[in-house]
Amino acid sequence: MRRRDFLTTTAAAAAATGATTLLGGCGSGSGGDSGPLDYLSLAWQKESIEVNKALVAEWNKANPRSAQVRYVQGSWDNVHDQLLTSFEGGAAPDVIHDEANDLTDFAHGGYLADLRGLLPASLKKQIPDASWDMASFAGGVYGVPFLQEPRVLIANRELLEKSGARTPTAQHPWSWAEFEDVARELTRGRTYGVAWSMKEPVNQSVNLALTTGGAVFHREGGKNVIRFDRADSHVVELIHRQVHKDRTAARSALGMAGSDTLPGFFAGRYAIVPLNFSFRQQVEQQAPDGFEWVTLPMPAGSGAPGGGQLQGVSPQTLSISQDTKRKKTAMAFIAFMTRPRHMARLAEGDWLVPTGRDALREPALNTAEHGWSTGLRIASDLRASPVLGVRGYPEWKDKVATPALQEYYGGSISLSALRDKLVEDGNRILARYQR
Repeated sequence: MRRRDFLTTTAAAAAATGATTLLGGCGSGSGGDSGPLDYLSLAWQKESIEVNKALVAEWNKANPRSAQVRYVQGSWDNVHDQLLTSFEGGAAPDVIHDEANDLTDFAHGGYLADLRGLLPASLKKQIPDASWDMASFAGGVYGVPFLQEPRVLIANRELLEKSGARTPTAQHPWSWAEFEDVARELTRGRTYGVAWSMKEPVNQSVNLALTTGGAVFHREGGKNVIRFDRADSHVVELIHRQVHKDRTAARSALGMAGSDTLPGFFAGRYAIVPLNFSFRQQVEQQAPDGFEWVTLPMPAGSGAPGGGQLQGVSPQTLSISQDTKRKKTAMAFIAFMTRPRHMARLAEGDWLVPTGRDALREPALNTAEHGWSTGLRIASDLRASPVLGVRGYPEWKDKVATPALQEYYGGSISLSALRDKLVEDGNRILARYQR
């Protein structure tokens, strides 16, 4: 999930949001008996902020004074530290918009309410079990997963058609071997077949391991352990091979964030860019006149569960502070925000995929335009990221996996050295959290 800088309390930010900003603005936080409930929203795109505010206004109009909700604007950058400070200070928002990857420590720390006894049957039924698994830790459910973001391929339509390659669909994706062949065909002159942006390599490397039957994080003897066997490393090795052996992937892109690859993509430097689903909005807004692009599913592994099309995701969630005294009202508000049509509106505003079965059927999203139909059709292949619920993952990611993967992708260490770093150093970190 992309993260953005927290909105400041400058006049410009206040004008942009028209709402209380930052966690410091949470007045009723953690459940006073009166006054509005605070809803911390991390929406950052203009359309998404507008939809969130409109739904809050609709809720407030239909409900009594004792159930009013105050919109509090936050953002993704440093949200974990901001929330931790507010939890420890007794001033946390009542309803919290976050992502599943951020909930593990809060759930174990007792800061979030277990929603199992609060969830309406209709809400529980509309979201598949695979999505509920993404917000379930330590025997409880600590968030309502409502938006999710798969990884997809964004391709230059003209270059793809000229290559003569088959255009993959969600029903018939490329295999990873076929993808390698296509990248070779697309690599011509100054054009690389693909640009892998690896400024933040860990989540995509782990989540795509599911396509080949891997996971990196495994359960053994009731504990989390790290393995980096062939199924876990297959995609990582493929990317390395494309960069250093086949030279079908641009080495210069390895240090880039996803948005950094777009100028080269538009200039014909890269034929395909693997990106998160919401990047379609930037592509649509920034593409030069006449530039045609297409959204394709990620390649599939051979002989893996789910036909090799599974991939891990960490969905956006709505949670309730453990300290709030109005949990039933907070849950009623969450149920309102995640009604099928409302969930679809939120997904459309953020260019993401909803989790709800009925929301996935909403006509506004079921269109081939801008690749919406591709994302909706692969929704059933999305599973909980292997990192969800793993205590110690953030430390492993920052101190071990990020530098090690960057070194391997860059060609400065071997696969064996990468495996030693990820597994040996990683398991020592996990062991400290599981004593």
